[in-house]
Amino acid sequence: MMGKDYYQILGITKSSNEDEIKKAYKKMALKYHPDKNKSPGAEEKFKEIAEAYDVLGDPKKREVFDKYGEEGLKGGMPGGQANGPMPGGGGRAGTGNTYHYTFHGDPHQTFKMFFGDDDPFRSFFGGHQGFGGLGGHEHMEVDDDPFGHFGRGGGMNMMGGRQPQRSKRQDPAIVKELQTPMEEILNGATRKLKITRKVMNSDGRSVRTEDKILTVEIKKGWKAGTKITFPKEGDQSPNSVPADVVFIIKDKPHPLFKREGSDIRYKATLPLRDALCGGTINIPTLDGRQIPLNLSEVVKPQTVRRIQGEGLPHPKQPSKRGDLIIEFDIKFPSNISPSVRSKLKELIPTS
Repeated sequence: MMGKDYYQILGITKSSNEDEIKKAYKKMALKYHPDKNKSPGAEEKFKEIAEAYDVLGDPKKREVFDKYGEEGLKGGMPGGQANGPMPGGGGRAGTGNTYHYTFHGDPHQTFKMFFGDDDPFRSFFGGHQGFGGLGGHEHMEVDDDPFGHFGRGGGMNMMGGRQPQRSKRQDPAIVKELQTPMEEILNGATRKLKITRKVMNSDGRSVRTEDKILTVEIKKGWKAGTKITFPKEGDQSPNSVPADVVFIIKDKPHPLFKREGSDIRYKATLPLRDALCGGTINIPTLDGRQIPLNLSEVVKPQTVRRIQGEGLPHPKQPSKRGDLIIEFDIKFPSNISPSVRSKLKELIPTS
């Protein structure tokens, strides 16, 4: 390949993907920006970096460059023209089928379009923390060091001393309880939750208020206390990393059942006669069915019965369910007649 090697200029390989190209440009552009790098040749290097990104950041231009190199990209391919029309992507058609690309010549324009800000360096050399409005590229890796030529530990202040490099701190998590009906724990559910937050404008300084819908997939059997975290969905600010938004599952009280892990408990009201003499009562379930329960023995106040598999799913094995536990609220009569009392004394054993 004749002419400039744009891959070499950005320090990447021909197999690099789009994200790797963006990352390489960000690192190199910050390193060689003439406002911060006063070494000889920095300005020319800054321009080369912008041109390399202008080509490799555009799939059509990159395709031409990969096939024909810089000379082919700019209309100087061996033989004078390509075999058929060439993809353009910002170049211009010349005579015949020859492809012409010309860099617009303003590396600062490329820099501004990439970062969405005239001065992203204010975060490092001014009072702001972090990158602020870097147009979606605010997450710098820990190992990245675009200011390596200043030396580690920060930049240089006006007197030649070292200025500590500040990093953004994340705002404390925003925690909200999510009241969850027992039926959603039984069947699973999708919840759409609207939050209102502050969002940075493209200038990297001012903010606007907007609503956003967060989708929570409630899984079968989730326990109370389960946390669902949406990273960095809190208010945006030039001085901090947005907070995580955290929802915590909380059981919504049910009119019939009380949750006990994967089991549910139901209190059945039972007349004294049925408690002593037996009978059949209908027990409700979470899905609306009625299960007949035959009482053939004396039901004491502390008696409990279990109906297996009618509770809630196990969180780690949703195909298995806990039990429906039945306790009894035995209703005694408020008064009885003397004749009935006499008969009961005869019929009920003393021990």
